[in-house]
Amino acid sequence: MFFKPRTSAVNFLSIEYTILILFTTLALRFLEFQVMIFLPLLTVVQSFYQKQKLLFYHHINFLHFQTLISAVEHFRSVGIEMEERKWEDLEFDCLVSVLGRLGMESLLLDVPFVCKSWYKASLNPSCWKRLEWDFTLLDKFKEKYKIHKCSVDAFTKFVVGRSNGNCTGLILPNGCTEEVLNYIADECPALIYLSLPSRTLSCEPSIVPSLIGKWEHLENLGLGSCRNLFNILIQISLACNKFSGLRISFANIQEEEASAIVALLPDLKYLVLRGAWINFKNLVIILQGCKNLVHLDVSNCLGFDPDEKVLELASHIKTFKCEGSMLEDYDDDYAIDHDDLVYDYISS
Repeated sequence: MFFKPRTSAVNFLSIEYTILILFTTLALRFLEFQVMIFLPLLTVVQSFYQKQKLLFYHHINFLHFQTLISAVEHFRSVGIEMEERKWEDLEFDCLVSVLGRLGMESLLLDVPFVCKSWYKASLNPSCWKRLEWDFTLLDKFKEKYKIHKCSVDAFTKFVVGRSNGNCTGLILPNGCTEEVLNYIADECPALIYLSLPSRTLSCEPSIVPSLIGKWEHLENLGLGSCRNLFNILIQISLACNKFSGLRISFANIQEEEASAIVALLPDLKYLVLRGAWINFKNLVIILQGCKNLVHLDVSNCLGFDPDEKVLELASHIKTFKCEGSMLEDYDDDYAIDHDDLVYDYISS
């Protein structure tokens, strides 16, 4: 499946919300072994639950949460008390598991300043498997740590280095050079999804096709443009046996591109061409040629009318999006920015 990076609400988690997840995760573990939970947990969880209800659903199963509340209420009713535990006594692996759910911003700017044990846990490579950040993170990082000069390349290498080869998902920021691509190819052999901004594809000749072979586990790829698409798809067909998802921003899908997608990615399941230029003829090539598609997004495209004929041809696709597409009179308001597209990509 495609990946959908965490929403801004989760990326900007507060320390209070981190504690909420941490407390509840620990409590659920204790319940499994029939261990008593200290009573103040009820007040903490119930208070934050009311404030963070929607976010909470993303992390803790609601039924488990209700079980937790019922158990703590029972302990309170019978007057059971338990000695308060210290943060430094918290099981390290459990803490790493919880911190690994946070976004990069919290890992870099919040968690290290809580206590030494949290900082140590945040350095564990397991916390850095998914590397996704917006264009403001570098500025926030420099301000937080009082760093006057730090390039996009240097910051990217620093963050990727934290994963110690364990990174499975990476969305590169704008401004990265081919030097960073070479570094990532060597340091991230386990990548499952990767998103490349347009600048990294604009060099001629591009090194991207030659690097694809190093990511044999790659399943999903996001491209900021159509440059070198044919050569990239050739390498994917040769090296990535589990590849299933492709997203192209600012795509100009002519017959050559459409035919290449069909011929070189026969097992493609997810294709996002939102905001692209693609005429009816080339859309038909994809609709008829990609037999295994379950998700196709050609919304806000220019070059075809999403009429009944198009809908009939796409009837075999479970999720087909074509709203906003039109044959002509393209309005600039429909233009989609690469950064916006990145955060609409659906993940497994």
